[in-house]
Amino acid sequence: MRLTLAAIGKPGRGPEAQLAEDYARRATLAGRPLGLGPLELLDLEPRKPGAAAEGALLLEAAEGAYLIACDERGKAWRSRDFADWIGTLRDQGERRLVFAIGGADGHAPQVRAAARATLAFGPQTWPHALARAMLAEQLYRAVTILAGSPYHRD
Repeated sequence: MRLTLAAIGKPGRGPEAQLAEDYARRATLAGRPLGLGPLELLDLEPRKPGAAAEGALLLEAAEGAYLIACDERGKAWRSRDFADWIGTLRDQGERRLVFAIGGADGHAPQVRAAARATLAFGPQTWPHALARAMLAEQLYRAVTILAGSPYHRD
């Protein structure tokens, strides 16, 4: 099952971007034997400003996939439960998960309507570069949990 982290905006070359790339690489390598991956980091730049243009890009990137909108109003998962959920989706035959991180004003209504699930990192609003790195780490952690690796400790 392919994993895509689709985010509005460019992360730049700072340490947060490097961290997300490192976790994506790790998740890809560790996930292969489990039928998970690659973990693709997809950065989207709309040609027009506004949530509607951003939403259209995210929906295009998620076409045919199981869409999960990252949103502060979403569900906050324990890491092990998140991993189990991803494993269940894989086992049920989902071929691709797309985790969407919206622009500065959050997700457009059409993205929230199309999302089959929402994911939150708590009630706080996080900078996009950090949210991207945190999600990449949690996806790597989910892969290692499913692999039985000692990376995660309950």
